[in-house]
Amino acid sequence: MNPIMELGLATFADLPAGITPQQRMSNLLEEAKLADELGLDVFAIGEHHRPDFLISSPTVALGAAAAITDNIRLSSAVTVLSSEDPVRVFQQFAEVDLISGGRAEIMAGRGSFIESFPLFGKNLDDYDDLYLENLELLLALRESTHVTWSGKFRAPLENAGVWPRPVQDPLPVWVAVGGSPQSVVRAASLGLPLTIAIIGGELERFVPLVELYREAWAAVGLDPAAARIAINTHTFVGDDAEDADRRFAPGYLEVMNRIGRERGWGPSGLPQFQALRSPKGALAAGSPEEVAEKILYGHELFGHQRYLGHMSLGSVAHADVLRAMERFGTEVAPVVRAEVARREASSESTPATASTID
Repeated sequence: MNPIMELGLATFADLPAGITPQQRMSNLLEEAKLADELGLDVFAIGEHHRPDFLISSPTVALGAAAAITDNIRLSSAVTVLSSEDPVRVFQQFAEVDLISGGRAEIMAGRGSFIESFPLFGKNLDDYDDLYLENLELLLALRESTHVTWSGKFRAPLENAGVWPRPVQDPLPVWVAVGGSPQSVVRAASLGLPLTIAIIGGELERFVPLVELYREAWAAVGLDPAAARIAINTHTFVGDDAEDADRRFAPGYLEVMNRIGRERGWGPSGLPQFQALRSPKGALAAGSPEEVAEKILYGHELFGHQRYLGHMSLGSVAHADVLRAMERFGTEVAPVVRAEVARREASSESTPATASTID
């Protein structure tokens, strides 16, 4: 039985200066193992094709994590489906599912970086069309061992058998979005769970996307109770807010400003960081109590079923990440789970109480 609120961690396995790829891989697997030992529900690893991130093939790292964990679900965060071969994506995640005993998930997105397109011979002008076609084929592959399919960007399949098959049937596929309404509607129309990555601004700004997803879900005749939403934000659990400022802010700001320079964003400093970790901001950073309050505030806004915290970021020290993870698992998670369970029980009992009074 799934918990009312799944809590997990996501990472892009940043590769800062001074850390070798081999050491970063060792650190990444240590994070996955600790997340499992802490009783967290999900560990997700992102795909990039840049020198500042370690993982170009999430399934390889997830397979290694599967072999050293027992219970935690293992997901990409994200698989850049626009530039991938859906057949290979399905096969590789099926193997992770077999290694893990049925714990693999695909988080499919279009990708916010574009390096993979020329690398794999894809035309960036086909960015969205490639994603749509590849998602269609990926879903067909998980529905049937033998697939007949044709599209624009790859050779057709004629009763093609695709193996191995995963433990889970169907293999979970989530749609990951950053803020595109079209992507939100697409996920709902296909009956797929949705992950929203919130990296800036105020949480309340994303409420219309969640409402749009639920409206689109209902519009195609799906059971509203079956809709699943995950929220992903940057997270760090320190002794207190000042400790988060000291241990997390420098690495966080370095990454955001580096990416921001590529995209024409204005520079950010400690005042902007502190604004983001204020009660309504997107950043869940501070003491265990403050982080729990931020996650629960988000739950009030979105009513989501999964929260993923992204804390292994940039040059944040590995020891600090591990300590923040421990606090997240032992001090934040129990508070959040208990309060969400209380809210759910309260909402379920309210109609019955009203009926009795009437």
